[in-house]
Amino acid sequence: MYAYLQGELKFIFPTHIVIEVAGIGYECLTPNPYRFQSQMNKDVKIETQLIVREDSHSLYGFSTYEEKQMFLNLIKVTGIGPKSALAILATSSPNEIIRAIEAENESYLIKFPGIGKKTARQIILDLKGKLVIEDETHALDHFDMHDEEVIQEALLALEALGYSKRELQKVEKVLIKEKLKSVDENVKRGFQILVG
Repeated sequence: MYAYLQGELKFIFPTHIVIEVAGIGYECLTPNPYRFQSQMNKDVKIETQLIVREDSHSLYGFSTYEEKQMFLNLIKVTGIGPKSALAILATSSPNEIIRAIEAENESYLIKFPGIGKKTARQIILDLKGKLVIEDETHALDHFDMHDEEVIQEALLALEALGYSKRELQKVEKVLIKEKLKSVDENVKRGFQILVG
């Protein structure tokens, strides 16, 4: 129904962004909203997918068409819903996911929240040989924020992916020492710490 939205990026939250198009604010659930940090208050184009359920209408937004296609492929797998698909895409590129699937790397897939051995195996069975690695041409710039605020935003994003407060306390200590510059970098590093 909505292929994409083009408008001004107004707000960034741990689970979603808000884009204003012709005076209407569209809430888009995204894999890692902080990837869009450098685009704040600028005109952006977001690839979208509307998912209608009995109890909700949810609009999902992606930075690239390839990311959107990977999301659509993942939610076709038994046991994978939109939340799990977003968690997988939050810290991995579509190409990294495809490489893991083609290599039958279950250990890579089970490190994501909500993905167990059985679901990882199902992803491999359903998608191996059906996906193509694309050229990664879209990269969003980093945005500078105060260090403490950057870490807190990253922790909120990880919590939105399903990690507990206890797990996040361990991550916070490491992130404070490492002093990474952007929320996106901190989310990715936090994820590496959580999966060991």
